[in-house]
Amino acid sequence: MLLDSLKHCDSNAFELHIYTSIDPYLYIYRPISIHLSTLSIHFIICIFTYILIDVYYSCRKEILNMSRNVKERENNMLIVKDNALINASYNLELVEQRLILLAIIEARENGKGINANDPLTIHASTYIQTFNVEKHSAYMSLKEACKSLFARQFSYSEINKNGNLTQYTSRWVSKIGYTKNEATVEIIFAPDVVPLITRLEEHFTSYELEQVAQLQSKYATRLYEILIAWRSTGKTPIFSIDEFRKQIGVIDSEYKIISNFKLRVLEPSIKQINDLTDIAVTYEQHKKGRTITGFSFRFKQKQKEKKIETHRDPNTADLFTKMTDAQRHMFSHKLSEMPEMSKYSQGTESYQQFAVRIADMLLQPDKFRELYPLLEKAGFK
Repeated sequence: MLLDSLKHCDSNAFELHIYTSIDPYLYIYRPISIHLSTLSIHFIICIFTYILIDVYYSCRKEILNMSRNVKERENNMLIVKDNALINASYNLELVEQRLILLAIIEARENGKGINANDPLTIHASTYIQTFNVEKHSAYMSLKEACKSLFARQFSYSEINKNGNLTQYTSRWVSKIGYTKNEATVEIIFAPDVVPLITRLEEHFTSYELEQVAQLQSKYATRLYEILIAWRSTGKTPIFSIDEFRKQIGVIDSEYKIISNFKLRVLEPSIKQINDLTDIAVTYEQHKKGRTITGFSFRFKQKQKEKKIETHRDPNTADLFTKMTDAQRHMFSHKLSEMPEMSKYSQGTESYQQFAVRIADMLLQPDKFRELYPLLEKAGFK
């Protein structure tokens, strides 16, 4: 709050010129006239002090809310898995891995959590935006992934109630489906997977989705997960060749010759991790005689680049950043039924297909601003 000036209007009145805003680029001009004929100087000071206190606490509350919202969004983008799952042996294709990661994020964002009964919905537009892939290829990949993911299994070890190590095998999902007209995937995790994702006990690994979003190899994604489980030490134990191949999803018939394994799997994965994530990795091969028997890894956290803050032009508010994915899909359905949207329609497409396209349009800042008056009309604030 800024006091711009105090003007004497006549013998009985003063006019205060006040600017108020928590945003230093969006000051609101508010002149206040006070007549000495009805108020004493002492009372004026009391009122002015009250205004200052009120604005201070209002601004403080708003800033705390903004900070809390940013923190919640950061937490929502975390992937959290039990280390039993991180160290499990499984072979998932890249799209299948990405579907599972998005399902974990969806469960956190919608507040329902993960259980073995309720489906989690992943929109194709979210997949496209998160992993920066072409729309057409994304639709095809998701449809195929739904067929293959249901058949996938993984193996993991856990101490049973008698204190003995038991080897378990489980499916990833108990139910999965793709809705073409809505371009959505529905996933229900298998009962054995739920506790391995949701429980936060002594051993768990968390990482941000953005760290693996740009990785283009299923092996690189798995290797990153395995390494991050050792973030506290920055180095891994020695993995035997057989153990390591199973953990990153190389089947027995693939890359049997160690030189091919290094050339096609290990070294490209390390290069992608070094180029695209927040850690820098090196590896060491271990031998018995002249035979390579295992690998170990060392890695360190990259230093974060300092962000240069730029002040936003108040006349071009970046409003689309305030819309969540859930809101985007809800309002896209509302917009699809509004007569004003007819000029954007493509002839014979259904309302559902039109809504999917509108949801994609709302990811584009220029389209968002263009459609913002209609969003307001539909109830978006």
